[in-house]
Amino acid sequence: MALVMKKTAGCLASLRAVVVGRSCSAQYSSAPGKKANQTAHEDEIKKSVFISQSRDVFSNLALEDWVYRNMDLTKHHILMLWQNSPTVVVGRHQNPWLEANPAILAEKGVEVARRNSGGGTVYHDNGNLNLTFFTARDVYNRRRNLDLVTRALFREFNLCCQVNAREDIVYEGHKISGTASKLGNPNAYHHCTILVNVDKNVLHDTLCKHDKGIQTNATVSVPSPTVNLQDVNPHVTVEKLLSSLGWEFLRSSPLSLEDGGLDYASKQGGFQLVNPTEDWFPGLDKIREEFVSWAWRYGKTPKFSVSRSFPVPSVLARQSEASPNGVKEELAISLDVIKGVIEDVTLKIPPSMMSAQGFSGDAEVLTSLRGKRFCESAMEILGESLGQADVQLSSADHGCSADLEGERFVADCMRQVT
Repeated sequence: MALVMKKTAGCLASLRAVVVGRSCSAQYSSAPGKKANQTAHEDEIKKSVFISQSRDVFSNLALEDWVYRNMDLTKHHILMLWQNSPTVVVGRHQNPWLEANPAILAEKGVEVARRNSGGGTVYHDNGNLNLTFFTARDVYNRRRNLDLVTRALFREFNLCCQVNAREDIVYEGHKISGTASKLGNPNAYHHCTILVNVDKNVLHDTLCKHDKGIQTNATVSVPSPTVNLQDVNPHVTVEKLLSSLGWEFLRSSPLSLEDGGLDYASKQGGFQLVNPTEDWFPGLDKIREEFVSWAWRYGKTPKFSVSRSFPVPSVLARQSEASPNGVKEELAISLDVIKGVIEDVTLKIPPSMMSAQGFSGDAEVLTSLRGKRFCESAMEILGESLGQADVQLSSADHGCSADLEGERFVADCMRQVT
């Protein structure tokens, strides 16, 4: 906030930077009913910049939703500026197992969150800045917001950025900002993130897609080449960007983007530090609980299936029934997942795995997966089953050992599927 105050002190002594007192529900009028309000005249609309003091993604998403649900934005437009600790944020209609790399996320301690808007998956850390533009639905205009951002980048840092056909902000063809929105009645918001000095190695690793055999109708992200603004202009910092964007927002008229300069900005609501807690925003804790829940982050995933095939090891294959021309047969596994829970498991065992004792195609490790959460719970069950197989295998006779080896092979394949 020091840089914001420094800028306003030098350029606009009368621009207010205040801390919103408890509680915001008392300071600002509540949202109107479901019917859309009459459009306010441009001269009637005031503007404020909210700066979140939290870097917890779930608190910030809850604050975003709280403003959207509760505030009357007919005559009050808000720009919310916020940052998160390392997080992968998927769109409302996306599949987190398809969009992200779960193993890398766990290794690096990166959170997974699902936002309320559509669009693709993004990576957040302390090297990027998030923006949310709140307005009444009837004056929502995504392109106007993006033009304001590009104007601020040029005014402050002399960067010539463009808005492409997908409404991404790009610099010389490289993406610096993605965009998404939530349109309701009577309110709407548009949010985007700007890359300043994001850790691109972690970004790449966490969002690196592998062939996971997932079939789904969920929204799929479209990869694009990216660039950090600091790589283009080393003078760009998150703090300076926050200040310049807030300043550009306050000095620009809400509908026509006419530059009103110092005089216009001095009549607005200024920069306001906000703390996304229950004390400040009554009801926020309940919203946050929903965002952090497994049911929202994973259970909201659209229905999908996973199909994978694995070559059968020669030690398990019966030579007399091996495929012609030396081609190895494969074991095929398919899972149907609904609301993040394994609904059905199908195992197709090739003839080469059928021993004289008859290795069962309905292995216990598979039937026990039905009704369990995909990934985490499935992995626990697999681990337990493998442990039991090891104990049994050590005391089994040769005939049983072949079946148990087959069971272990199936479990190892399942580990790769989940």
